[in-house]
Formats: sequence, C-alpha cells, structure tokens
Amino acid sequence: MKKLTLADYQALAEFRYQIRRFLRFSEQAVEAAGLERGQYQLMLAIKGMPEGVRPRIRELANRMQIQHHSAVELINRLEARGYVRRERAQNDRREVLLALAPKGERVLAELALHHHDELRSAAPGLVTALRRLMHGGKNGARRRSGANGKLLSSITHA
Repeated sequence: MKKLTLADYQALAEFRYQIRRFLRFSEQAVEAAGLERGQYQLMLAIKGMPEGVRPRIRELANRMQIQHHSAVELINRLEARGYVRRERAQNDRREVLLALAPKGERVLAELALHHHDELRSAAPGLVTALRRLMHGGKNGARRRSGANGKLLSSITHA
C-alpha cells in the first residue's frame, strides 16, 4: 500500500478547503432565499435532469444521493410552499413526475445565477487545488481510473 506524503495531505486539505468555501457560500445564499440546502438541491436536480431521464422521485433521490423517503419529504415541503408540483405522466397516469412551479423557476433562476457567478470566481482556486492533488508530491501524476478519473483528468488538463 502506498503511503501518502505531507504534500499529498496538504493537497487533499486544500482541495477540501476550496470545496467547503464554495459550499459555505451556497448555504448562505440558499438560506437568504428562505430555503433549506436540500430544497435548493432538489429544485436544481429537477431543472438539470439529464436528457431522457424522467423527473420522478426515484431518479431525484438517486441524483441527490438520499433515501426515497427523504426526497418525498423535501418534495412535500416544496410543494406546500408552491415551488414544485406533481404531475401525472401523459402515457401512464400512474407515474408521477415532478416539475418546478413558476415560483420555483424564479427562485432557482436567481440562486443558480449567483452560484454560477461564485463558481466562476472560485474556479481558479478549485482547479489549482485539483491540479496539486492530481500532480502533487514527489511521484508526479496519480493514476486515474473510472468516470471520476476521466472527469478529473479533463479538468486538470483544461
């Protein structure tokens, strides 16, 4: 088993710090909008659902990496406040799909714009931390594998 160097630990700590800075910004922005972190994330997941994936509770729970019942609770609270709505699918009336209500669209658009701007501002620090993490230490580039490795490789070589 390979042992990490002090530089490896420092790179990991810096990357975690950069991510946490962005997450703290996000928490503050979402709270200022009167939402909970999970509520914003759920609305973003609905709006940003990959093409061909239907916005059902199961898919949203998976995208957010939460339990089905936790997703239902978030949806219930958002629906009660007028941010999301449940709709029956046209081809199978048993299937329940989720959509943003106009109020949800407005709030999400505002929050997402602030997040996008902040991420663009934070990007140099994040990319530098990623590069250091991937290429830091005495051993140079680390082995990359799987989809995450491909993503990190594409980011660090951009």
